[in-house]
Amino acid sequence: MPNPVEFYFDFSSPYAYFAAQQIDRLAGGFERDVMWKPMLLGAALKETGAVPPVKVPIKGDYVKSDWARLARFQDLKWTMPDPFPIATVAAARAYYWIEDQDKDKAKSFAWDCFTTYFGEGKDISSKEAVAAIASKQGFSEEEVLAAIDDEGVKQRLKDETQAAIDKGVFGSPFIIVDGEGFWGADRLWMVKRWLKSGGW
Repeated sequence: MPNPVEFYFDFSSPYAYFAAQQIDRLAGGFERDVMWKPMLLGAALKETGAVPPVKVPIKGDYVKSDWARLARFQDLKWTMPDPFPIATVAAARAYYWIEDQDKDKAKSFAWDCFTTYFGEGKDISSKEAVAAIASKQGFSEEEVLAAIDDEGVKQRLKDETQAAIDKGVFGSPFIIVDGEGFWGADRLWMVKRWLKSGGW
């Protein structure tokens, strides 16, 4: 089987929301699975010294307009959330706990997190909000809350985030195909070409 496509993202990344809608369909066209890998973007930003684009003068106004435009282009619901950005520790921990039980449910949970935050504009930073979203996949809120506070799950997210940084991941979304990295939702066309040709 061909290597899976690695899809790194932070749940607080609008561009990851737009890429998440397309990545499985794109990779599936080349018989590739996609490994969804939530991480804590803040840790990567500390490594690079970067700040979220929304906090940069002039650029902040542009990206807000761009996000709304991309949502219209992709026919996705969009509500600029407030607060933004947010801590996504609880959502990322819950994802890995769910993934260990059912990969498909984990992806559905991730998409539900994205649509709740960016589609409905609802804050998903709290453990309780995340547990409520996970309950849509058949998990009790109590077991999800326990998992979020589990030391093993906490360490898993730390390890996944560090592994992403070690691979050169510095933004969200970041896609790796056979060792080749592509940063940003605007590189999906290039990911498709790479999958088709095997590189250039």
